[in-house]
Amino acid sequence: MASILAEAEPGAPWTTAALAARLLHWYDRHRRRLPWRAAPGARPDPYRVWLSEIMLQQTTVAAVEPYYAAFLARWPDVAALAAAELDEVLHAWQGLGYYARARNLHACARAILERHRGEFPAEEAALRTLPGIGAYTAAAIAAIAFGRKATAVDGNVERVMARLHAVAVPLPDAKPELRRLAAQITPEARPGDYAQALMDLGATICTPRKPRCALCPWAAACRARRAGIAEALPARRPKPLRPHRYGIAFWTVRSDGCVLLRRRARSGLLGGMVEVPTTEWRLEPWSEAAASAAAPLAAAWRPLRGRVRHGFTHFALELAVWVGQAAEEGAEGLWAPLHRLGDYALPTLMKKVVDLALGETSRGRA
Repeated sequence: MASILAEAEPGAPWTTAALAARLLHWYDRHRRRLPWRAAPGARPDPYRVWLSEIMLQQTTVAAVEPYYAAFLARWPDVAALAAAELDEVLHAWQGLGYYARARNLHACARAILERHRGEFPAEEAALRTLPGIGAYTAAAIAAIAFGRKATAVDGNVERVMARLHAVAVPLPDAKPELRRLAAQITPEARPGDYAQALMDLGATICTPRKPRCALCPWAAACRARRAGIAEALPARRPKPLRPHRYGIAFWTVRSDGCVLLRRRARSGLLGGMVEVPTTEWRLEPWSEAAASAAAPLAAAWRPLRGRVRHGFTHFALELAVWVGQAAEEGAEGLWAPLHRLGDYALPTLMKKVVDLALGETSRGRA
């Protein structure tokens, strides 16, 4: 091991085997302790690996940890999760965002029971046929849970590879090359530990800003470090400006104090979630006449002063909130007592609408 871990002569190429061995040696000493990560020498549970990987998509470890613990306590295995109602899963997911992940999580659990008798498939190709499992997640599960030689490439891995090899081509154009370079280093032995080591390296050492190069096990091999350009990589194309969309949310109160809610379509943004009824979200602000025509029922609507602003991945949304008094009948949806709003799977956007409506109307402002 000493000869493998010794630094190469200046300018001499590092073999892929030496790179993998050095990273695994570092991981054995510095691995993060995470609730979904099996102890050294223990066999990983595919359900826990899958659950954590889905939750960690576009979300930080710190944000995921309490949700992971709560899900595991409530649904300790894939059969229990498959037996749950989708509304239960969506409600438990509130606050994690990107709700398509929760819908796919539930659909995947049921597919594993129906297609695979409750056992996760071990091969990448079979994993990728399941709802919500793409190339990265399939490779991560195959490597970590089943010890298959698979290369899981996410944003962290792309950053590490771009710096290690000084790839100046901007993302997303560089993705195929970075995937090829990552696959070259993936070892036959301990591919799961290697995948997790690479995750840890990107998360704790080779960070987007101020990488801790002095502590990196690949520092001597890193071309970007030698060139003094580590923090500039990976290069990216300039991001296009996010479009701005507008809508109206209708806070509809019945005489008994209940509020009108409705369920969004299963597919699409916030699919299957419960919402305060809104207009379409469009690029042009709504006129009063157009908004009135789109209201869930006829009422004497009055706009509140505040606005709800929320950012999605591809656009920014601004919602005005209108308040109206409803008769007993005449609107499609469900009527929820104010004290029961917490029982419904309201996404963060709708919680903002509720907070604005309750705050403004309780102060008698409009």
